[in-house]
Amino acid sequence: MCFDHDAHPPIEPITGAAFSSEKLVLTAADGTEFLAYSAMAGVPGAPGIVVMPDVRGLFPFYEELADRFAERGFDAVAIDYFGRTAGLDSRDADFDFWPHVEQTTQAGITADVAAAAARLRGGAGNETRPVFTIGFCFGGSSSWLQAVGGHGLAGVIGFYGRPTSAWEDFSAPADMAADFECPVLGLLGGADESITPDDVAAFDDALSAAGVAHELHTYQGAPHSFFDRAADEHAEASADAWERVLRFIEANR
Repeated sequence: MCFDHDAHPPIEPITGAAFSSEKLVLTAADGTEFLAYSAMAGVPGAPGIVVMPDVRGLFPFYEELADRFAERGFDAVAIDYFGRTAGLDSRDADFDFWPHVEQTTQAGITADVAAAAARLRGGAGNETRPVFTIGFCFGGSSSWLQAVGGHGLAGVIGFYGRPTSAWEDFSAPADMAADFECPVLGLLGGADESITPDDVAAFDDALSAAGVAHELHTYQGAPHSFFDRAADEHAEASADAWERVLRFIEANR
């Protein structure tokens, strides 16, 4: 689990920025309806962002992150993972997410990302817009795996995803690197006990061997889930990570 239910992205809102937002229901190709949240800047052709949460699925942290992207002129859609098992009901901090995580599949999440990408590419001027995914923890690994999802992405961004761990129906991103179709950004914590330097090095080596443009940056002393407004001691790492995200999008749009 990454963030507390009442956590906030460590990004200052832009006063006076204009965008529209709404909660919505999207439909994947297999007919599954799932929760999502869109924040739209309404700039045709500008980058679009699919926000992929941690293991608890869609909750306010990720809705706010979508807002922060929209303030910068990027349309964003944050998705939920549990339409196939938890339905469309609203959830609070006591939501028992783990049984639903165990029922997710790589194919199901890929189908949901495809629906979000289609939403972002809807409307005049957006048909060929660059689309990126960004995810955290479980969503970080899943974001990297979207590079083999056939979405035509411009780039994939992952915060503290596990690059070498295969799990249930999910491939290890490092094992799939030879098939990656877009550049990769990875942002990791040096004090994250679940992701070792050897894991990061193996991902780096696999991406390099495949000729995939990538940047993997480790913040020494930063733990898992350092990207949190409440983590004052990691504010510098968070600020740098956000700037790297924006530069990555700009460089690959």
